[in-house]
Amino acid sequence: CKPTHWTVFTEVSEVFILVPALLGLKGNLEMTLASRLSTAANIGHMDTAKDMWKMIMGNLALIQVQATVVGFLASIAAVIFGWIPEGHFRLGHAVLLCASSVATAFIASLLLGLIMIGVIVASRKVGINPDNVATPIAASLGDLITLSLLAGISTGLYKELDYNDYANPLVCAVFVAMCPLWVLIARRIPSTREVLYSGWEPVIIAMAISSVGGLILDKTVTNPNFAGMAVFTPVINGVGGNLVAVQASRISTYLHMNGLPMGDPNPTPRKCPTPCTSFFGSTVNSRSARVLFLLVAPGHLVFLYTINSLRGGHTTLTPIFITFYLAAALLQVMILLYLADWMVHWMWGRGMDPDNFSIPYLTALGDLLGTGFLALCFHMLLDTEISHLRSGHGQTNT
Repeated sequence: CKPTHWTVFTEVSEVFILVPALLGLKGNLEMTLASRLSTAANIGHMDTAKDMWKMIMGNLALIQVQATVVGFLASIAAVIFGWIPEGHFRLGHAVLLCASSVATAFIASLLLGLIMIGVIVASRKVGINPDNVATPIAASLGDLITLSLLAGISTGLYKELDYNDYANPLVCAVFVAMCPLWVLIARRIPSTREVLYSGWEPVIIAMAISSVGGLILDKTVTNPNFAGMAVFTPVINGVGGNLVAVQASRISTYLHMNGLPMGDPNPTPRKCPTPCTSFFGSTVNSRSARVLFLLVAPGHLVFLYTINSLRGGHTTLTPIFITFYLAAALLQVMILLYLADWMVHWMWGRGMDPDNFSIPYLTALGDLLGTGFLALCFHMLLDTEISHLRSGHGQTNT
C-alpha cells in the first residue's frame, strides 16, 4: 500500500507540504554533516580516538538541535500554507502536524547521523576519500528513512487523535524539551559552536523554499488527473539534489585545496560564469559538470521503468510523457549545476564556507524546480491529451 493512499494523507492533506521540507532536511543537515566530518577527517582532526569522539558527539548534538527546530518550523509553515487558503483552522490537526514533523526530523537525523559517522570512520580506515562516498549515501538513505518514518509516525499519531488528546502535545513537548541538552553538548566543541550560532540562515531559508515546493505538491496531488505526481516527485528531486550536492562538494574541496584563502581581500575579480564556461570549459569542475549532466537521462530512464514495472505511477509511460519528463529533469539539473558553479565561488569570495552554506540552498532549489517542472509537465500532458481527444484520435489513457 502506498503512503499517499493512507488515511492520514487523505484526511490531513497538509502532510504533503511537510514532505519536501523534511526530505530537504537531509540535504541541509546530513549532507553538511557529511561534508564537515569528511573535511575534518581529511585534515586529520579525527585521528586520535578522543578527538574523534568529541567531533562525533558535537556534530550529532548539533544536528539534533537543527532537526528539532527545523521540524517545528516546517510544521508551522505547513499549517500556515495549508489553512490560509481554506480559512478554517483545526487545532488537533495542527498539533498532529507539529508532532509528526518534529518526531520524524529528530529520529531520521539521529539514524542518518549515526550511519554517516559509521561510513566516514570506515572509509578512513579503508583509505577511501569520505567525500565521494558519504554524500550520496546520506542522500539516498535519507529519502527512504524520512518518508517511511513520516508515514508511520503520522499514521500512528492520527489514530491516537480519537482516543486521547494529550498524545500529540506530549510528543512535541518531549522533543522540544531535549533541545537545551543538545545545545550544551554542541557548544563544547569549537567547530560545532560556530555552526550552532551562524549555521541557521541557510537551513531555515532552504526549508522555506522547500515548503513552497510542498505547497505545489499538495495542490496537485489532490487533483485526480495528477495522481502520479506523488510517485515521481521524490525521484526527480532526489536525483537533482544528489547530483548538485556532489558537484558543490567537489568545487568546494577544489577551492579548499588550491584556491585563494576564503574571503581574500583582493581576489582577482571572477566574472559571473556563463553556461558555456560552466559546462564546456577545460577545468576539472566543468568536466565533472558534464559527467553529472550525462548521468541524468540514463538514471531517470532506469527509475521510470522501475516505477512502471512496480505499477506505481498511475501513469502509462507514453513516449510523450517520457519526453516531457526527461526535458523537465535535464532542465532542472542544468540550472542547478550552473547555479552551483556560481554560488560556491561567490560564497568563497564572501568568506563563507561553501560546505555549510551552498548545499542547503542548492538542494532546496532542486526541490522547488523539480516539483514545479513536474507539475508543468503533467499540465502539458493533460492539455495534449485533451487536444488529442478533441481532434478525434480516439481515447488515450493516462
